[in-house]
Amino acid sequence: MEEPIINDAAAAAAFRRLIRHLRHRTDAQNVDLMGLAGFCRNCLADWVAEADGRMSREEARHAVYGMPYAEWKAKHQGEATPEQLARMEESIARNRASD
Repeated sequence: MEEPIINDAAAAAAFRRLIRHLRHRTDAQNVDLMGLAGFCRNCLADWVAEADGRMSREEARHAVYGMPYAEWKAKHQGEATPEQLARMEESIARNRASD
């Protein structure tokens, strides 16, 4: 079976919903997202900036977080535990293996 192609309108709508979901779920820490899925809000912002070609990383982070990154970090980011950091490092290694 041929892989289905997602049209641009559906992809854009799904992306906007993902952004809304991540803004709502401030309890989902970036370190946890990295440890589980191998990407986080910052990765997503980097991909947006790269795809746009004109947007800076900070502008892309603002678009993803809904506020300046420093503000989001101060309001919502907790201190990472050694276990969280270890899972994140393992996940980053898995990402490198797939590149």
